[in-house]
Amino acid sequence: MPSSDYDPACLPDLLPLYYRRLFPFAQYYRWLNYGGASVQKNYFQNREFSFTLKDDIYVRYQSFSSQSELEKEMQKMNPYKIDIGAVYSHRPNQHNTVKSGSFQALEKELVFDIDMTDYDDVRSCCSAADICSKCWTLMTIAIRILDRSLRPEDFGFHHLLWVYSGRRGVHCWVCDEAARKLSAAARSAVAEYLSLIKGGEETVKKVVLTDPIHPFIRESLTVVERYFPQYALQDQNILGRKESEEKVLALVPEDIVKKELQEIFQEERNPERRWRHIEAQAKKKQTTAKKWQYFEKEIMLQYCYPRLDVNVSKGVNHLLKSPFSVHPKTGRISVPIDLKDVEKFDPFAVPTISLICEELDRPKADEDEAKSEDAKEKENEQDSAEKRKIRDYKRTSLAKYVKYFDQFLAEMADSWKGKLLRQSDLQKEF
Repeated sequence: MPSSDYDPACLPDLLPLYYRRLFPFAQYYRWLNYGGASVQKNYFQNREFSFTLKDDIYVRYQSFSSQSELEKEMQKMNPYKIDIGAVYSHRPNQHNTVKSGSFQALEKELVFDIDMTDYDDVRSCCSAADICSKCWTLMTIAIRILDRSLRPEDFGFHHLLWVYSGRRGVHCWVCDEAARKLSAAARSAVAEYLSLIKGGEETVKKVVLTDPIHPFIRESLTVVERYFPQYALQDQNILGRKESEEKVLALVPEDIVKKELQEIFQEERNPERRWRHIEAQAKKKQTTAKKWQYFEKEIMLQYCYPRLDVNVSKGVNHLLKSPFSVHPKTGRISVPIDLKDVEKFDPFAVPTISLICEELDRPKADEDEAKSEDAKEKENEQDSAEKRKIRDYKRTSLAKYVKYFDQFLAEMADSWKGKLLRQSDLQKEF
């Protein structure tokens, strides 16, 4: 077995190396400090972090006054998992000393959590925590639909960071100032607007459309229609096996239509042609009745539409797993996802902590060249340890993900500068 194969038993030995030489503390601090001058005083200092340590010891209300303090504490504690919480009215590590009721969560990024286990009723390739390339398409669809809506098309946000959870899902961090300041009620409203799948395990039909179809749902359908034939009809074979075929027919509204399709399916075995018969029945319905006229679209959405954990999104003080945290079971790093290559994103190609620690020891042919590039890039960097860390992660498979994080931060920095310039201009006017 190659040493890059992850063994959870080795995690206590790997984490100190990861936090000492590979974790991108400089970028991480730059992200959560939001330009410093563009946010309220003590913004970073009042942020809650929580750490899960060895043997599932859970430590909440951690907070740090600087990047240096954050680094030292993480290198001392070597957390198995890092969660990020809200920015509070007081330092979270002093919450016990604050008068009861005055310790309040003020703001936090608007976050979304999409977990593959919520799709178990519409995927046959895997279940529970298992994933494969076939069902990962559901995460691609979720990113495509939610990203389009959260940006200027519907909600007007610009700074969205999509992150692989390290195992079976994705997280979205909406980092715009307007998003961070949303109340719990506003967050809940956004999450409900984006939620289409209604009902628990006992609910058979989870999507019901009304006429006219809302523009947001129409836009979402254009995404779903692109992926449905490959994902549902081929990869999941929803009309190719008796059990899954019955689940689809249970979503067909009227018994008479259902019976007609069952008779057609006796003769027609091809899943694609079976689906065309369903579409034909829906088209016929549109000309004869208003009720159930979109039932084929409802089926597509039930099988492919994003399934959100609304509770994660609506709570200002809700904690969410941090980018660049390590997943203890898989060893994979929670890395940012480059939206330009979202179709090519492969969760199984995401580096494990064991792989990147091993890569540190591999000599590189172009190492000297990389060093000279780093010297040019970071000539104003004063901390030599930080310089070495930059060189270290660039020698590993983590490099491309940190590079994407850098690009995300650069775009955010431009908006901070714009805000400060506008404030400066307003002051001059007075």
